[in-house]
Amino acid sequence: MAGTEEVKAVGAILANPKESLTTRFRALFTLRNLGGAEAIEWISRTFEDDSALLKHELAYCLGQMQDERALPILETVLKDTTQEPMVRHEAGEALGAIGNPKVLDLLKQYSEDPVVEVAETCQLAVRRLEWLSGGGGQGEEAVDGNPYSSVDPAPPAPRKSVPELRAQLLCETLPLFERYRAMFALRNLGTEEAVLALGDGLQHGGALFRHEIGYVLGQMQHEASVPQLRAALERAGESGMVRHECAEALGAIGAEACLAALRRFRGDAERVVKESCEVALDMYEYENSGQFQYADGLQRLRGEHLTIGGAERQDPHSLRPQKQRSPANPRTVCSLPLVGNMLHPVMIAIVTANTSITVLYWVFILTELFSKRINAEAMPRENPA
Repeated sequence: MAGTEEVKAVGAILANPKESLTTRFRALFTLRNLGGAEAIEWISRTFEDDSALLKHELAYCLGQMQDERALPILETVLKDTTQEPMVRHEAGEALGAIGNPKVLDLLKQYSEDPVVEVAETCQLAVRRLEWLSGGGGQGEEAVDGNPYSSVDPAPPAPRKSVPELRAQLLCETLPLFERYRAMFALRNLGTEEAVLALGDGLQHGGALFRHEIGYVLGQMQHEASVPQLRAALERAGESGMVRHECAEALGAIGAEACLAALRRFRGDAERVVKESCEVALDMYEYENSGQFQYADGLQRLRGEHLTIGGAERQDPHSLRPQKQRSPANPRTVCSLPLVGNMLHPVMIAIVTANTSITVLYWVFILTELFSKRINAEAMPRENPA
């Protein structure tokens, strides 16, 4: 377990603008996984940064932590009109994710915000809180449970065929909440047909809707979505909020076909897109490496650069935490991907033979992680911007 000094050290990395953005992202997801008041404090103080992408991800992580101690800072960010719309939007979504009905009045107030993405986000959050207060999650949501670890802005729709869900997803006369329900139901199905139906959503609806489609496709990490994600990233006039999410999705998928597009837009004139491509390329590196864990802030702090079946990577800037959407995506709560779901003390001893940590230490730590992985897979699974 991380001590207070280690949390402080990881927090200092997150808050340090001189660190690379990818390193700070890894520190952020490490803090998210650690949780607790001090982690929340370090995340909260970083909202003074000038990177909208990073601040959007700060709000995302606070929402996913579902700790009510984060409510005050999220309320402050939502109210702060000097913050970028994508940051305020994420703060509103995070308030809904935490699930405390005491923020309903605030969310209803900002459901009329002049910034469309902020208003729509708060409307969705209000609907989610009302759904929860009505006993949501005990019936229909259990039919198609979330195979990820994310806390979503809407529950999945009751089980339907892919064509039916696609029609609901793309119907612009339906309330946004119902379209989101179809979106998450398609995600939970996880088939190629469902992926292609979701991809069609990248050409429909408003920026908030299309950005959420990009996020969901990043969670699914299905290569069938790559052409549509690339097209959205390359589309002239597309919202930066959408393009950034598509870039991160490409990085999470980690296929060779994603690489050229990410490199091309790494120098994009729009900062949030440029930075998202940097983060996405770091995800790509993680996906195609032997790195044991994306949210590796503690390992880097301790000088433990553990890889599986390969040499150590000592460069502290070569690793970064992902948003946990799946083992490869830091937007999924299960942030400790285990090789083939098979860990054994003998393997642990082999892969850590050249570290300064004792074999007994790693047997204890990794056995604990294995136990957590089993628990995570036994429950319905839960993500800049």
